[in-house]
Amino acid sequence: MIRRMTCACALAAAALAPVAAAAQDTDLELVLLADASGSIDSSEIALQREGYAQAITDPEVLAAIAGTAYGSIAVTYVEWAASTAQVVDWTVVDGPESAEAFAAALVDTPRRAYGRNAIGGALLDALRLIETNDIEGWRRVIDFSGDSANSYSGPPVTEARDRVVAAGVTINGLPILRPDDPGRAQGGLEALYEERIIGGMGAFVVTAADRDSFAEAVRRKLILEISGEMPDPVAALPPGR
Repeated sequence: MIRRMTCACALAAAALAPVAAAAQDTDLELVLLADASGSIDSSEIALQREGYAQAITDPEVLAAIAGTAYGSIAVTYVEWAASTAQVVDWTVVDGPESAEAFAAALVDTPRRAYGRNAIGGALLDALRLIETNDIEGWRRVIDFSGDSANSYSGPPVTEARDRVVAAGVTINGLPILRPDDPGRAQGGLEALYEERIIGGMGAFVVTAADRDSFAEAVRRKLILEISGEMPDPVAALPPGR
């Protein structure tokens, strides 16, 4: 009798106990890691955000999302400088309505990141956001954009990159070229991104040749990342490099 009462109590207690929320499955966990360092003024912050807002709501991008295994991706927008700031929290985008909500939050939020470059720290912060969310994506990608590959504080870039790649996360790069880039003709910033920043399975670089082409570069890059394709030619490093 006592045993039966104990079991009944245990079952009742189990029924009343809070149940841990199951992780939400999706095709891709994507951190949009955008430059907000001292070289980026307020108008350029707005240009970058508008470029990503246009891209996430673009019909071809939405078609790429619909064509994934789960029909959805999880995305967050983070600006980096001396530290990072999460501008838009993790959002599951599974169609026009959720894409529009993400875009609206992106363009309406004030700037939150300032200071000089700390790229290694930014990459590790992006990894932390992936590892601590309540989403399970079978692919995990950091989309890193900026107009420089220099870093002035925090962990060394290549060491941070290697930690991210070792965790099974791919880093793709979107270098934004400036007219005064001394190595522009030789692909200077693109080469530095290939050497120092990108890594992981299928990693690649898509370049924004100038501010006018930024939105189109973002759109193309998102389609490639969401679909799991790679551009031709591919600029990539093997895992662990």
